[in-house]
Amino acid sequence: MEKISRLNPLREALKAPSCRVQKILIQKDSAKKKIEDILLLAESRHVPFSFVSRQTLDRMAVHHQGIVAYAAEKQWSSFEEIVVSADLPFFVLLDGVEDPHNLGAIIRTAEGAGVNGIFIPQRRAAGLTEAVSLVSAGAVEHVKISQVKNMARTMDELRKKDIWLVGAEGDSQRNWYEFDYTLPVGLVFGSEGKGLRSLIRNKCDDILSLPLYGQMATLNVAAAASIFLYEVVRQRKAK
Repeated sequence: MEKISRLNPLREALKAPSCRVQKILIQKDSAKKKIEDILLLAESRHVPFSFVSRQTLDRMAVHHQGIVAYAAEKQWSSFEEIVVSADLPFFVLLDGVEDPHNLGAIIRTAEGAGVNGIFIPQRRAAGLTEAVSLVSAGAVEHVKISQVKNMARTMDELRKKDIWLVGAEGDSQRNWYEFDYTLPVGLVFGSEGKGLRSLIRNKCDDILSLPLYGQMATLNVAAAASIFLYEVVRQRKAK
């Protein structure tokens, strides 16, 4: 069971087609306007709610916003579900992103960019925790995410389906925009510390980078992912 103690993630969880919210506790003296849409959504989705004291909520969640909701764990999507749902495939593959703040930020940007699905490995990766949901501002509710046993094998399966795999790596001589993203594509990002593993790098069709002109050697993976993701959006919109 997951606790949701912030308004935006709860709002998005209630709006999601597969609403996983099971019960909501609301602070008695909350401003009505602040929670009015939450109450309307809860009623429309037949989610029970009740009013409790602030002290009760304080005991349940330290940094709540006047609500604490109980929700079922988010369900992973299967590989097949993600691939079949994409008319013009646009995927993100995260190999070893362990910081929940980075994962949440990438999910939020991916949702905004219209990504069809995200693949993350079962091991050495952040899971779909409350922190991830919070940083994603609820975007985790609207993005299909698959947890795969073997990222290299997943890449092989995607390539069989004629999906081009573009890896992001700092030492490439080619820039992030030097690829035709109007093709079916999967963007591949490595871990915060080590980047792409050699096995994963070797399975990419192309390796591109973001040039850096300051003193820092690398960009945060979530920041780099945002630039790559919106280059896909730019090219496809232009076409």
